[in-house]
Amino acid sequence: MEYNRDFKGAGWSFPVGVDGRGGIALATEDRDIARGIFLVLSTAKGERRMRPEFGCAVHDLVFAPNDATTHGLIRYHVMEALNWWEPRVDVVDVVVDTDEDDPARLLVTVRYVVKSTNAERSLVYPFYLIPGEE
Repeated sequence: MEYNRDFKGAGWSFPVGVDGRGGIALATEDRDIARGIFLVLSTAKGERRMRPEFGCAVHDLVFAPNDATTHGLIRYHVMEALNWWEPRVDVVDVVVDTDEDDPARLLVTVRYVVKSTNAERSLVYPFYLIPGEE
């Protein structure tokens, strides 16, 4: 399957808003891609009734301990979801780190290359664990 390198796309801005002319605000090009990545990662599988496979399985780990195994599973699920649902990018790497200020927050750094421009970008997605009772 060949990818059309000229297609980046444009879509409604999220959250939905109004532009300066009173029309629907659009997110275009790199901004749209970053929002698309964030949307995939923010959507739990099964959340969309008409597209139950859409999203990322990281939400299944919300009660998991903050350890290397959980970090590895998050990395796997993020790469799997983006490779499946965001065809405009090639995922270079996913790094999961614990936030020093809040041990219940994981910072998921996604490095990717935009296929149409070959430009490398990164995005940090915050993922929250619910700490168990000790």
